[in-house]
Amino acid sequence: MRASRFVILALCILLLPIRSFAVAQDDRMDQDDAVILSEAVGVGGVEESSSIDMQEYLFGHIADAYDWHITTVNGHHVSIPLPVILIDGGLHVFSSEKLAHGAVYDGYRVATEGEPSAGKIVRASDGTRPLDISITKNVCGLLIDSVLLVVLILLCARWYRRHDVLKEAPTGIAGLFEPLIVMIEQDVIKDAVGPEYQKFSPYLLTAFFFILINNLMGIVPFFPGGANITGNIAVTMAMAVFTFLAVNLFGNKHYWKEILWPDVPLFLKAIPIMPVIEIIGMFTKPFSLMIRLFANMLAGHIMLLSTIAVIFLTVKLGPAINGSLSVISVLFGIFLDVLELLVAFIQAYVFTMLSSVFIGLAHPQHETH
Repeated sequence: MRASRFVILALCILLLPIRSFAVAQDDRMDQDDAVILSEAVGVGGVEESSSIDMQEYLFGHIADAYDWHITTVNGHHVSIPLPVILIDGGLHVFSSEKLAHGAVYDGYRVATEGEPSAGKIVRASDGTRPLDISITKNVCGLLIDSVLLVVLILLCARWYRRHDVLKEAPTGIAGLFEPLIVMIEQDVIKDAVGPEYQKFSPYLLTAFFFILINNLMGIVPFFPGGANITGNIAVTMAMAVFTFLAVNLFGNKHYWKEILWPDVPLFLKAIPIMPVIEIIGMFTKPFSLMIRLFANMLAGHIMLLSTIAVIFLTVKLGPAINGSLSVISVLFGIFLDVLELLVAFIQAYVFTMLSSVFIGLAHPQHETH
């Protein structure tokens, strides 16, 4: 078990400089884009012409897309086209490559910047959106990470089927997963939920490892990693909705009594002030879960992209300044990678802990005297 942990730690350490270099290479656009970046800063550090839109640069890399960009070679973008699936008076399925570079195919195109649905597929005739269920980059990454999680869990279960845990300690994948599972279930779920924790352990453990795997895969700089899944508010909203349902569908009668008829003076219940506040609290709790996970993971990607952008923005300041700032940018990028490894675990832990607390609050024990 110690050997497996050492190997994983060594891989993480080796991954850090590779990730910073890979991000720099991926963000090294073709020559025209590099000129735009360098022209954003004038000679002597005085901005002469602000032709670069940093907001577009940052959010263009972390936003969802209809293809998966791998790298850029001599100005040529190497991407994996993903399937477009539209329901618009019938089923329309084709490759996203058909819509590359503003092309129109089968009566559809990708909306350009400035349009209400910029970056989304719209009808070429009137610019309205059809029902879009395409396999985008985030969806593809979500499927890959989910399959990876299932495979890891099945490998872990396979070890337990073939070995007697009373005679030997787990090794390999099982040795990596067992401490995490025991820690989360015994120290987080059991303490927060209470006596009925075993009913909710499968969901809460799944949520923990699902978030952790997606966070870690988002740090990997090459395919099939790098998708901004937990930095997508639609994904975090779905996770928050699951917790909301687990809290309110399985809450006991004492939980609903505290919401609809709390133990407060009668005039606060008759107006009613406290029931309204409690009902609002039912929705603010999952909302905070959604925003916390989304904002923290999105901020990590933005900070790293901003650090890499310094390399291009200082090109016209001379080789001395550009070289020194490039070294600082790479070193700071490695530091941010270490920080993201920590944040990846902390955010999965915090989401699971808060979900456990909310579920536990929905199962108050009735005191009898």
